Amino acid sequence: MRKTDRFFVIFSLFAVLAITASAQVVRPPVPRDSQKMSITQTIGTTEIGITFSRPAVKGRPIFGAPPETMATRAKGEGTLDDQNARKAGEPIVPFDHVWRAGANEATMFTVADDVLVNGQPLAAGKYSFHVIPAKDGNWTIIFNKDLDWGSFTYKAENDALRVKTKAEAVPFNMEFLTYYFDPISADTATVHLRWEKMDVPFTVKVKDVVGSTMTRLKAYVAAAKAEDPGPRINAGNYAKANKQTEQANAWFEEALKLNDAMIATKETFQNLQRKATILLNLGRGPEALAAAERALVVGKADTTVTKAQIEALEKRIADIKAGK
Repeated sequence: MRKTDRFFVIFSLFAVLAITASAQVVRPPVPRDSQKMSITQTIGTTEIGITFSRPAVKGRPIFGAPPETMATRAKGEGTLDDQNARKAGEPIVPFDHVWRAGANEATMFTVADDVLVNGQPLAAGKYSFHVIPAKDGNWTIIFNKDLDWGSFTYKAENDALRVKTKAEAVPFNMEFLTYYFDPISADTATVHLRWEKMDVPFTVKVKDVVGSTMTRLKAYVAAAKAEDPGPRINAGNYAKANKQTEQANAWFEEALKLNDAMIATKETFQNLQRKATILLNLGRGPEALAAAERALVVGKADTTVTKAQIEALEKRIADIKAGK
């Protein structure tokens, strides 16, 4: 074989291998019976996301005890979640075996901050989500560090968290598997896995809403324009309201310095009012009053300032004098 021919054969072989490898990881964009869905819920400033595929009931038995012939195909908590091995009439989700809590790829659960799931700690991160259903309703929900396909390669040693939750039978059918969040509060949400006539709820609680929000506010301020006092004031307002006094005052002082630079360039109704607001937040009432009164003078001379704005500032000045 000539040298050039050998090169062509080797090159072609590598090309075929590359295409084959690519085909193994890149799925063709064709419709699927169980279509993918993603939902997110923000608790405080913490985003929780679930990505899953939605199988349909299609008149099939969904939850149930595996027949003896089926049970022998998995040991202990092994998965029976394989449609190719499932015989006609066997339940889609057998009790006491690991289920991917969806279809196709593994269901993914992401959380941006540390949380408590049914009272147990789960670190911020991305997890595959699995379930072990039980006839008595005491189901196990699993957050696993392995992000491989479905539950087929599930290994308990890679669990980040396992908790028990109480599944409940409900009177109305959910044809397509779904997840939703309800109810929600300032720091907690209840997640529901719903399929057929089964509801599997569990609670997710953000461990420290103020702490996680303060972390994001620091990034928000750091990314803001260097000359803009607005983000510092916004962040300072939240910090002050949540008794993060030292950080609040630091942001207000930064905002005051930036705002004073604007005033040095040109006094306006807006930047003088802003100065009064910042000084009030810093507890410097007499200085705030002087800034507000100067804003009133400048505002009355500015034809773009409305009567309503002037009246609002006059009321504010009266409130400052009254110590409100």
